[in-house]
Amino acid sequence: MLVYVIRHGQTDWNAEGRLQGQKDIPINAIGRGQATRNGETLRELVGSADGFDFVASPLWRTRETMERIRTAMGLDPAGYRTDELLKELSFGDWEGSTTAEIKKTAPERLRERSKNKWSFIPPGEDAESYEILSWRIGAWLASLKGPTISVSHGGVLRSLFRIIGNVDEDEAANMPIHQDRIVRIELSEGDAGDGTVAKGSIAWI
Repeated sequence: MLVYVIRHGQTDWNAEGRLQGQKDIPINAIGRGQATRNGETLRELVGSADGFDFVASPLWRTRETMERIRTAMGLDPAGYRTDELLKELSFGDWEGSTTAEIKKTAPERLRERSKNKWSFIPPGEDAESYEILSWRIGAWLASLKGPTISVSHGGVLRSLFRIIGNVDEDEAANMPIHQDRIVRIELSEGDAGDGTVAKGSIAWI
């Protein structure tokens, strides 16, 4: 099963180094250009994408990215669905802050995070770790029924590299996640889809 996954275009908070999590921040002018170019690349790869399911995280930055991608592909911008499982991980009370700001108010917690970023849960009632997010993304993989084009978030792509590519936890948590490139996933039949290593291949294109 072929799956293409794109991170949303750049936001002002991305540019400022702020933890976004599930805050609904729009993409900026750079992000809009990235989305359009990714759509042009997908048009070259899959043409009109007949037989593909289009699905995005419900946050506005992913929906706007998806709509610009579909427009660049010559498709109805509204012809996609959303899935709550694709939301970015929640950074809890840290959302909206930069690491420099957190270092001033909670240096001990930031040091704790740097030691085990994959499993660290920030303060806050709804906060998640990358490990917790990977369970959600495993469930999303298990729900796929055919070729898919998806727009989601940096944490989601980190989870996919961990689940499918068997990337080390520390590497997955810290790897750069591009906003102007596309990830191609080839899933084999019978993937576990439960947060364990799935069968298949994953790579940037």
